[in-house]
Amino acid sequence: MNSFVFQSPTRLRFGKDQIQQLSEEVSRYGNNILLVYGGGSIKKNGLYDEVINELAKSNTRVFELAGVEPNPRLTTVHKGVDICKTENIELVLAVGGGSVIDAAKAVAVGAKYDGDVWDIISKKATATGALPIGTILTLAATGSEMNANSVITKWDTNEKLGWSSPYSYPAFSILDPTYTMTVPEDQTVYGVVDMMSHVLESYFHHDTNTPLQDKMCESILATVVETAPKLLENLHSFEHRETIMYCGTMALNGVIQMGARGDWGSHRIEHAVSAVYDIPHAGGLAIIFPHWLRYSLHERNMERHVQLATRVFGVDQEGKSDEQIALEGIEKLSQFWIGLGAPARLADYSIDDSQLDRLAEIATASGPFGNFKRLEKEDVKQILTHAL
Repeated sequence: MNSFVFQSPTRLRFGKDQIQQLSEEVSRYGNNILLVYGGGSIKKNGLYDEVINELAKSNTRVFELAGVEPNPRLTTVHKGVDICKTENIELVLAVGGGSVIDAAKAVAVGAKYDGDVWDIISKKATATGALPIGTILTLAATGSEMNANSVITKWDTNEKLGWSSPYSYPAFSILDPTYTMTVPEDQTVYGVVDMMSHVLESYFHHDTNTPLQDKMCESILATVVETAPKLLENLHSFEHRETIMYCGTMALNGVIQMGARGDWGSHRIEHAVSAVYDIPHAGGLAIIFPHWLRYSLHERNMERHVQLATRVFGVDQEGKSDEQIALEGIEKLSQFWIGLGAPARLADYSIDDSQLDRLAEIATASGPFGNFKRLEKEDVKQILTHAL
């Protein structure tokens, strides 16, 4: 196990009717609020009105940044930064899923930076502060409600970059499973794939003596595998929405990442794909991750694959080699995602081999990557070829 420091500044308010605490939370930070949200679903399901009513209790002035994209664009972030600087915004409040929260984080950091926030996202500069950030989660998926991570796309150059800062943690997050009840089936499936991918990225590492971390990862995965099919049978089940929402938060709030350095190569590859083709992030992960698993099979730590197959997917070891066990586990994972309704091939998004070289170049623009399996340009191309 590696040495580590863990600190989470996010106050998590989890459960039914927690929206009633919004005015109390907001009053800690000021009166000028930037409300950030996506395509308008919060207006259809009534959450927008609830938020506005709660904010009215705090005597706030509300400004809005609407229309955040599923892969949030730098241009949208720039609009938010301009509002913050012009209107003396004191709190950025994100109401939505991971993309909305990611955009809000970039806006909050950019509002305290004299240059272009892309400098910070592209790691040419370091954030020195941020406006306080609050979130009201409407989609269980990314874990962005309780971590510092954000992913922003610069569409004109096809760059999709993940970044984080000590200043980009939400100050508070309100998680009421009620607000995920109207999430459609396809987005629910994408959320399940996304949170499982976060756990899998953390699980595949070469660090030693991590029995508790391993079992926490396996517990989250097993819980999602058990619950997701039940949720898809009844999308309005509060109980199943609650379980999945908590799993999504725990998958990437830093707890299971303590003491071990996961791989994160599949995410880098997917970011390249969606930077060019603008596909759903989790849809790309559902396609790419099983192929990365097969490609990494003969690394020096096949025990990780065997452990996943037996502990999470119940693969019978008797009479089988480690490779057979591992491959069966990977196939069970892939079939689980496909069974939920996730895509299986890049062709499902009309992606062919015409851009493979470009995708591999984008993925490796800053050099080889991956902590469990080191990948170079040709490796990325091979994985994507298998995924076609």
